[in-house]
Amino acid sequence: MIDPFRYESNAILKDQTEVKIRAVRPDDKQRLADAFSKLDPDTIYTRFFQHKKALTDAELISATELDFENTVALAVTIGEGEREMIIGAGRYVVIDETGSSRSAEVAFTVEEDYRRQGIACMLLQHLALIAREKGLSRFVAEVLPENQGMLAVFSRSGLPMTAVHGGGAVHVTLLLGEEEA
Repeated sequence: MIDPFRYESNAILKDQTEVKIRAVRPDDKQRLADAFSKLDPDTIYTRFFQHKKALTDAELISATELDFENTVALAVTIGEGEREMIIGAGRYVVIDETGSSRSAEVAFTVEEDYRRQGIACMLLQHLALIAREKGLSRFVAEVLPENQGMLAVFSRSGLPMTAVHGGGAVHVTLLLGEEEA
């Protein structure tokens, strides 16, 4: 049985950088603020659908103080201790808590210097593993059409996918359960 609150796994990126994939913790507020400050404005826009210069205190609390039932977040880090830096993060938030096909919205952010290293793909795999164990049957995501990198991650995930264009975004659905594939 997976304990998402204490989730941790080591991985190696395509460029051979060693990283840790772990649960986001309350003490990650400053690490997340630092990681956010390094993002390009375009990356911020494609993730949040708006321009912003920093995360508010309320957003940092929401991002780091999680129940790991309805909201699960993982960080990809390099370094150890005081030198640990977040270079990517992914999360899902349950949006349909009832019925037999529970859904969660999933989202990712990867620092530009570490793009094309497989981080979002790894995060998706780890989040899917946790979500399946929690009884979720699908992930959904709203992706801007110009965010071809994220659309490629979803399409190459190996998960059955549908994509519907409309309203200025692409609505992606990924099925998690083998019985639905």
